[in-house]
Amino acid sequence: MKNFQSFFIIAIAVLIATACGPAAAPAETVTLKIAVMPIIDTLPLYVAQGEGFFAEHNVEVELIPVASAPERVQLVASGQVDGSINETLSVMLFNQEAIQMQAVRYALRPAEGYGHFFILASGSSGITVPEGLKGVEIGVSQGTIIEYVTERLLTAEGLSADEIVTIPVPKIPDRMALLASGELSAATLPDPLGALAVQSGATIVLDDSNHPEYGFSIYSFRKEVIDAHPEAVMNFLLAIDEAITLINADPTQYTTILSDNNIVPSPLLEAYKVPPFPAAGVPTEAEWLDALEWAKGKGMLNVDVSYKDSVNPSLLLP
Repeated sequence: MKNFQSFFIIAIAVLIATACGPAAAPAETVTLKIAVMPIIDTLPLYVAQGEGFFAEHNVEVELIPVASAPERVQLVASGQVDGSINETLSVMLFNQEAIQMQAVRYALRPAEGYGHFFILASGSSGITVPEGLKGVEIGVSQGTIIEYVTERLLTAEGLSADEIVTIPVPKIPDRMALLASGELSAATLPDPLGALAVQSGATIVLDDSNHPEYGFSIYSFRKEVIDAHPEAVMNFLLAIDEAITLINADPTQYTTILSDNNIVPSPLLEAYKVPPFPAAGVPTEAEWLDALEWAKGKGMLNVDVSYKDSVNPSLLLP
């Protein structure tokens, strides 16, 4: 009788297990490799990682430090990283022959009182207003968002194309040194290095806080990564949203991150004000087309790179 009861219990257990079906396999955790430069735009990445938001959303994120935009481009092109913070111009150049990258979210946009890029004059130049830059050489990184923002801001202030003169100084430290010495009368620098230049005697002539349509950055991913792991990229963006909420509520709690990752120079840490980070969204078609027109005018592109195929809003929650 005991044997019969034991058999009966085992049989029932087997039937129940069969009816319930096999146990669901745990969702695969995907690792996303992100190239990061030492720029303020990257702060939400470090916060999301430090607060455990990526882990909470079942995505592993490996931050790969890079020293320059060319190094970032090389890693993306070779497939060594899956995504990065860059600009629409960079995505266009990747996509001129085939769609290889997609912009999936704004990373940082200029806001009132918080410029992203600054056109500065040397302290010895005497230049304080945009009109003073007519015909004056302005140090920029040629063929990049730095040059694009410089020309668009000055055009918005009424300068004509032939009154805007830029000179290539690719490395930011060189640009800062030449500006500080007065060898360059003017240069364009990103936040927070613009503030460091001001601390060294430069004058802010113009910034992009009134023109957020020019100076924004974006999160972008290789299209094959998005196609293979859309849920992982979506979870990555959810974690970024959570990090942005914390930063915007109290940015002062992340001073150590700014210091440890060389995002803000030590002399600025005490006084530096972290800019507000934008709500979820992607570049508009008008923003894309303006940058495309500029790039074609510079001879950087000779095709109309598709906005619809290059900007992907579908991974953001409505």
